[in-house]
Amino acid sequence: MKRVLLFFSLVLIFILNTTPLNAYAYSYGDPNEEKVAEVYKQMKEKLNENPPNFDEAKTIFETVKEEIDMHMGSEPSEAVLKALEEKEKETVIEDMEKILVLNIARRFENIEKNFNEYDTSKRLLAKAFATYEALSPVVQAKDTAVDKQMKEEFDRALQSLGNPGLFGVGKKESNIDEFKKSKEAILTTLQKQFELKSLEVGHFTESATESEAKFEAAAKKEWTDLSKMKNWIPIIVLVLVIAGVVVYALAKKKK
Repeated sequence: MKRVLLFFSLVLIFILNTTPLNAYAYSYGDPNEEKVAEVYKQMKEKLNENPPNFDEAKTIFETVKEEIDMHMGSEPSEAVLKALEEKEKETVIEDMEKILVLNIARRFENIEKNFNEYDTSKRLLAKAFATYEALSPVVQAKDTAVDKQMKEEFDRALQSLGNPGLFGVGKKESNIDEFKKSKEAILTTLQKQFELKSLEVGHFTESATESEAKFEAAAKKEWTDLSKMKNWIPIIVLVLVIAGVVVYALAKKKK
């Protein structure tokens, strides 16, 4: 009986270690959409119309103005609105790109401050990467090698967060020194590519834990949401293994 239990335990560990973890361990998951990056893409689309639609671009920008002001101060918004008013298309786009770089810097700062909070850090990094994806075509146009290097650094940053594993299986320790190296490489490159004098993003009016509380709640809800098939996988595996042990034990007892 002990050997049977050992066998089923090993099977369970193997399944959990190969199926769900390989599928989700180092994926960014749903970044919960980075709103500022989406607004940048929508504004750029309107500004690339012939003639440029400055009114629509302004309406779109105003949906994130409050958020930008809260995290970066009023100066960035004032610059964008001034360029929109003066119908300076390229200036609007360049100012929005600088805002995205500052947003990435803000995400990285909050990750470092709360490095041991894995779920929060991974979600913040996902948002930073979603923001970079909006900037990626601009970087590619300048230098494809730099764009490739940037994406590799984001992947290193993700791996540096480690992985708590599932039921302790597949656990990987975090490494803040490696994270800092990737953070420095990414931010230095972005600052140079988009010609920012500084990456200071104004006053942080709330802690990462407070500002990302809703994303943590969303993450927990996603994990416990049984309407999603992926969340049934560990339960189904456990039930099958337990059922197998019970059936075998009963059959053994009858003999």
